[in-house]
Amino acid sequence: MPSGRDLLWRLRLTHPQITQVWADSAHSRSQLPNWTAYRLWLTLRPVLGPKGTKGFVVLPRRWKVERSIGWIMNARRNCRDYERLPQHSEAHLNWAFTTHMTRRLSRKGSRTNSWTKKPPAEDGATRRMQAVDAATVR
Repeated sequence: MPSGRDLLWRLRLTHPQITQVWADSAHSRSQLPNWTAYRLWLTLRPVLGPKGTKGFVVLPRRWKVERSIGWIMNARRNCRDYERLPQHSEAHLNWAFTTHMTRRLSRKGSRTNSWTKKPPAEDGATRRMQAVDAATVR
């Protein structure tokens, strides 16, 4: 697991406030959890599926990662590996996330209101007033 150790080492150096990391259940069988606890003082917790289930099951933490990857794939250049250097790819991923987050933060109103709440009931008088307003604008 040299790549996992390298990743966790860099994570610890750049973000010392993080104390808990979730990983795939395959990593729980290796020495990686012991190494992270002993060397980095991090808790590596495996994301396990529900017991007794077969087939595809949405795991509690993994869907957040999959959703984030889906967001950055909306940027066309992230769909293929066009960059020569890994630093260029990293910069483009940062730019894609920055663009996505600024769009989310700048949109007007809450998005959940459109699908969680029923629209207010309109009566006939309101519809007639809207039709008169639309006719006067033309």
